[in-house]
Amino acid sequence: MNLAGGALAPSPATAGFADGAPSTPSATIKPASLSGEGRKLAETFTASATQGSASYKIGPLDVLDVSVFKVPDLSKQLQVSEQGTINVALLGDVPVAGKTARDVERELAKQWGRKYLQNPQVTVGIKEYNSQRLTVEGAVKKAGVYPMVGSVSMLQSIAMAQGLDPTADTAVLVFRDNGGKRSVARFDLAEIRSGASADPQLQPGDVVVVNSSAIKEMFNNFVRVLPMTNAFIGLI
Repeated sequence: MNLAGGALAPSPATAGFADGAPSTPSATIKPASLSGEGRKLAETFTASATQGSASYKIGPLDVLDVSVFKVPDLSKQLQVSEQGTINVALLGDVPVAGKTARDVERELAKQWGRKYLQNPQVTVGIKEYNSQRLTVEGAVKKAGVYPMVGSVSMLQSIAMAQGLDPTADTAVLVFRDNGGKRSVARFDLAEIRSGASADPQLQPGDVVVVNSSAIKEMFNNFVRVLPMTNAFIGLI
């Protein structure tokens, strides 16, 4: 199944959410008490979008604190551009969107060490989290962090990630964080594409996870604790 290109015609129905609250009865946020395993799986799926997590993936407009040991001229605060790059002394524009702080440390040390410094010790921290971004994970062709400009539906987010890869099935989880309160909904791509279910509108910070054979056991273990489909469930 490929969602790229013309396959992404708008669904006949749309699920809109205002002020973080769903606008349709089928999308009401309800509490779900998860086991310790369930909460751990939720944290695993959303780590790339969790501020302060070592797995957090940098996005456009985030501000990075770059420090090079004993080289103060290279130690600066740099804002990620809308194109996902930072402008680094001696190196020019370096792509950082979709990478962790540790990834950027290694990349800068490699590039500076190639021509300018001997064994540079680089530290990268995230000073400000400013991204209006979506994270798409799992069975897509190009998992990563994507800037959110305007209204974006779940199908459109999958198209941003260049569509599904061959291991994908129809199950998708969408994780959402509203003021520190995390919720999750399960959707069926086949139902959305046929018009039987609405194509949900996403919010900045949402994490879309498409099921695949590689994560199937973990994915299915999590899905078993969700009591309904097409509804955002509060994780408590």
